Formats: sequence, structure tokens, C-alpha cells
Amino acid sequence: MDFVTEIYLLTNDYPKEEMFGLISQTRRAATSIPFNIAEGSAKSSDKDFARFLEMAIGSSMELETALIVAFNLKYIDLQKLAEKQSKITELQKMIYKFKTNLN
Repeated sequence: MDFVTEIYLLTNDYPKEEMFGLISQTRRAATSIPFNIAEGSAKSSDKDFARFLEMAIGSSMELETALIVAFNLKYIDLQKLAEKQSKITELQKMIYKFKTNLN
């Protein structure tokens, strides 16, 4: 959840004309990760939970893509991009491991 807060704070510095574009998309992708994990945890089967974990992984890929777009548009610098990509990779590894342990 702290990572979602980091993304919100990061996108506060994007140009205001991106409010309904890249800011919104980036924030939705970031929040979708824990939302999918939470929703999946309430499912009655491991198979259903695994499906939601896959969606969380997909959202993490979407978030990374949004951050690359922000970098290409010079909204964030290389250091911030690398830092966030590293955290995304950590999240993905944790989710993959969690999913593997379900089976």
C-alpha cells in the first residue's frame, strides 16, 4: 500500500493536463494491484484467487509501462523510473511466489 502512495505523490508532479490521461491511468494501475489481491483473497477457491493474482501482475506491467511513458515524456527522471521499476519487480516476484504457493 505504501507503493500506491508513492505513485500518487510521484504523479502529483505531472503536468495538470495529464489529470484525466496519464495521471489517472498510472494511479488506476497502481491501485489495481492491491485491489485485485484483496478481492482475490475473498474468493472461495485457490484457482479463483490465482486468477486475481494474475490480474495484479498484469496491473503491475501496466503501471511499469505508464512509468516508461512518463519517462519518455520527461515527467520523471531515469533515477525515479529505475527506483519504481525495481519496486515493481519486487512486487511481481512476491505475487508470483504467492501464486505458486497456492497450487
